[in-house]
Amino acid sequence: MNALKVGVLGAGIAGLAAAGRLKARGHEVTVFDKGRGPGGRASSRRRGLFHFDHGAQYFTARQEEFSAAVGGWLTAGVVAPWDGHIVSLVGGVTSPLKSETRRYVGQPQMSGLAKHLARELDVRCGVQVDVLTRVDGLWMPEEGGEILGAFDRLIVAMPPAQAAQLLEADSPLGGVARSVEMRPCWCVMLGLEARLEVPFDGAFCNESALSWISRDNSKPGRPQTEAWVLHASPEWTEEHLHEEREQVIKALTAEFEEVTGVVLPPVSHRDAHRWGLAQPASEEPVQALCDLERGLALACGAYVGGRVEGAYMSGLAAAAGIG
Repeated sequence: MNALKVGVLGAGIAGLAAAGRLKARGHEVTVFDKGRGPGGRASSRRRGLFHFDHGAQYFTARQEEFSAAVGGWLTAGVVAPWDGHIVSLVGGVTSPLKSETRRYVGQPQMSGLAKHLARELDVRCGVQVDVLTRVDGLWMPEEGGEILGAFDRLIVAMPPAQAAQLLEADSPLGGVARSVEMRPCWCVMLGLEARLEVPFDGAFCNESALSWISRDNSKPGRPQTEAWVLHASPEWTEEHLHEEREQVIKALTAEFEEVTGVVLPPVSHRDAHRWGLAQPASEEPVQALCDLERGLALACGAYVGGRVEGAYMSGLAAAAGIG
């Protein structure tokens, strides 16, 4: 196949995986993303001495091709195993998980993996594509009336709801994207002045407004200042979706103390972030993500049940489908 010009909308793990594979095959690839840097939900925040992975917390490797990629990343030093003690938690009572899974994190933050994947790509951040048209067989993304380029092929590596808005009338894939229900997640980040004395580093919370809590400074390569990330359950988030940030922080901090049974040390940093499209409501994979007639593909972990591994493999499948 002759070299193609390919546009990729979204610089999360799926978009970067697709772009990297296509570039390796000799195609000319341009990636656009509305964020300040690549990563999507595999992103991080620094607030003074506190580091928080406020989106994806870690990832696992089950499929052979992804495991091979992880091996390369380990060698390159951009990911590392996280050997934190992870438990199930109900009302202060911890239980061991039924199976121990090898977990990995980006270095020095989760966003480190995305930066590594983007290092040799043409990634243009701070660009929000708001119109997508196809003229004479070429895809032409626009931002504010400005055409960003003309592409033989296009991969839309955005959350499904955003992809659906762009593809309303241009492809049947718009309906495919629209069919995927996404659920939100409130995330609270707490920087503590002393260690929280609990016998775990991460916990899946049951019967709680929280679904997950994590001592992020237990991850390799992080500062040792005590940094906790709290993820609310989808149900709680939906009920409190439009509450003020301070109210969310107050409520989930109180729930944090309730589920751990421990009074927090003084808190020197607190913040919250609302992920509007955090995770798919179903883990069932979505089929037919390529429109060969129009040279178009969808890529996102949401189409295969979420997770970093799913996003990466979704990107590779999209690249294979169009190039």
